[in-house]
Amino acid sequence: MALQGSTAKMRMRLLVGISVVACILSVPCDARLHISKRFGAGLDVVLDNGSAEELWFSQRLDHFNGADNRVWKQRYFVNDSFFQPGGPVFLMIGGEGPANPAWMTFGTWLTYAQKLGALCLMLEHRFYGKSHPTEDLSTANLRYLSSRQALADLAHFRTVIAAERGLTNSKWVAFGGSYPGSLAAWFRLKYPHLVHASVATSAPVQATVNFPEYLEVVRRSLASENVECPLLVKNASDTLLQRLQDPKTYENISKDFNLCEKLQVQTDMDSAYFLETLAGNFMDVVQYNEDNREFEGVVGTNITIKVLCGVMSDASLGDPYNRYAAVARLMQKTFSQKCLDASYTNYLRDMRNTSWSGPASGGGRQWVYQTCTEFGFYQSTDSPNQPFSGFPLPYHLKQCGDMYDPSLTKSTVADAVLQTNEYYGGYNIHTTRIVFPNGSIDPWHALGITQDISDDLPAVFIHGTAHCANMYPARSQDLPQLALARDHVYLLLQKWLKQ
Repeated sequence: MALQGSTAKMRMRLLVGISVVACILSVPCDARLHISKRFGAGLDVVLDNGSAEELWFSQRLDHFNGADNRVWKQRYFVNDSFFQPGGPVFLMIGGEGPANPAWMTFGTWLTYAQKLGALCLMLEHRFYGKSHPTEDLSTANLRYLSSRQALADLAHFRTVIAAERGLTNSKWVAFGGSYPGSLAAWFRLKYPHLVHASVATSAPVQATVNFPEYLEVVRRSLASENVECPLLVKNASDTLLQRLQDPKTYENISKDFNLCEKLQVQTDMDSAYFLETLAGNFMDVVQYNEDNREFEGVVGTNITIKVLCGVMSDASLGDPYNRYAAVARLMQKTFSQKCLDASYTNYLRDMRNTSWSGPASGGGRQWVYQTCTEFGFYQSTDSPNQPFSGFPLPYHLKQCGDMYDPSLTKSTVADAVLQTNEYYGGYNIHTTRIVFPNGSIDPWHALGITQDISDDLPAVFIHGTAHCANMYPARSQDLPQLALARDHVYLLLQKWLKQ
């Protein structure tokens, strides 16, 4: 959603991203914490303008162990301004970042709610934002962080709130984008007696260990603006990779990319982290290209594919390597970074911090744990059809052992991903009344549903749009096909709520 400029080397996406709480991704929909995997939305700055009151709900720590009676408080929000007696209940699902109360005031789902007389609720995901089930984020405690526990949270929340508010017979509709989009689909799949329909936007429903297709979509998205753009990026990335083999170049590289400290490359992880960090400038911009997140308080959304390819095509800046460095400096300036921290050692230190006040507690430590234990989603350079160099799958997998537990290896991650797809069905999801909107620019569509499965499981593939675009408030410059997609989702909801 996620999805997630960066203020620190906590890295994600979003899926979270969007996390709707974030869309995060992630998150799968930060000004923005840069979480390494770009799952979801990334962690958009929380805009608490006082328009939505924080409410709290008691949840079990472990829904699947009847002998464990520990409980904790989960944050949620309510907007009842559109509710009409007998109307539906809309439940916005939180994801890999803090739940953003701006979603209780803005967003396409509220347009639907006004037309359909819906009560609107948003539930923050366990272990994100202020929803702290345990005293810290130790690896032992993170075993209670999973999509299955999150779905059980949703089910219990729906059951109790329905009883308390007299909504047991109301039709509930789940909404989510990026990782929360997957949760919206899986909520309908696993608890069909509790949720009547779902809107699963930009939802990566197929877990996969290696996800080089993400960067393949980045290449195509850059080429859609300028066919030479990904070629120039590849030239620059290859040149940098070559220079990293020679320690004599490190001082110049440090100056070129305005690093916070002189570049140190002692292991393959150091160079891979640096190369992925720079590729992230393009990955982030493509994922959120020309979106409408300004309402969430996200800065810098004027940086688009067109802007980046314009820099890469500007011969006055020097060769492609120098233009690549100019992109990095542009992103630093845009997001008010004094310098770029490209140290894997610093990143690892932050990600190992288990405190709720730690630098990765906004979502980075939690989400990467979920990738190691459920989803994979590693955006590697293991494809010849993408423009970046130097961060293959082993680099991503090693982080699981480095950050959490040495027992998290290639085989254990692969087993976890297999179990996820066995449990949810991956691409072969079988249920009814879920719509899957995706954008062609968004790299996450490669793991989503982009063609109708059935009349009751339709896809809405929106050409020219990025991650979770249909969830954001409409504006005059929206593409016609984006406006039509929003209308199509509304018509489906209208039809399904009559069934």
